[in-house]
Amino acid sequence: MTRPSWDFYFARLAEHVSTRATCNRKNVGAVIVRDHNILATGYNGSIKGQEHCTDVDCMMENGHCVRTVHAEANAIAQAAKNGVNINNSTIYTTASPCWNCFKLLANAGIKRICYLEFYQDDRILNLADQVGIKLVDLRDVED
Repeated sequence: MTRPSWDFYFARLAEHVSTRATCNRKNVGAVIVRDHNILATGYNGSIKGQEHCTDVDCMMENGHCVRTVHAEANAIAQAAKNGVNINNSTIYTTASPCWNCFKLLANAGIKRICYLEFYQDDRILNLADQVGIKLVDLRDVED
């Protein structure tokens, strides 16, 4: 058995984290890492203590579920809650971030976003270089 690269090691962990997601529409997982150490994880799910989509269905607005907090935002919130500095780190996600999560990641100091699937928002492709973020589509990289 071949040892996976660090990128695929953490990407596979993000896939495992996504199994905790509670939205029926899409399961997304995120792992924030610096120097090969996990700083925080997150998955898409409802606000703490609130009902989950898996229990009461999605809350839809304009074709999107708004009941859940996205995986990337939950990972940033977990780091903040625990006093963990995520500046100059990498986030591994099962799907590329939406526009709002991309903006959060940029302002949180994330410098690299690695994803296993491109998900819907081309705006991140145009802005990443301008804000100093490297986007890595892991479908284009060998394990």
